[in-house]
Amino acid sequence: METITTLATFLKEVMRRRQRKPSQLAADLGVSHVTVSRWLSGEDIPNIQSCQRLAEYCGVPIEKILAIVGHLPRVAERPPAEWPEFREYARSKYPAELDEDLITMIEDLIERRRAKKYGEKNP
Repeated sequence: METITTLATFLKEVMRRRQRKPSQLAADLGVSHVTVSRWLSGEDIPNIQSCQRLAEYCGVPIEKILAIVGHLPRVAERPPAEWPEFREYARSKYPAELDEDLITMIEDLIERRRAKKYGEKNP
């Protein structure tokens, strides 16, 4: 995700990739639906423990989550050119072979593998 990612944008992307609703994301993270709603609306931010759960759930470094919510300065994020997200990587590496549907399918398979690795239920 780009450097200027907001918490709401990040959470919406997580929910899209995992095909989860806010209430399902809340259950997955062990927080209330109201808490996730407040995060999505910008009324509140996750505490350190919730950031840790979110990082584990998403498979991203805790520093990235802490930077997104404002607990750390954004300098903790790596530049996108060094560690591109899969979608951008696939577009640049295989522009003729992979269309958007195939890229989405591969992302979903990656998310299912992560979920399996961490003992989570598949969507």
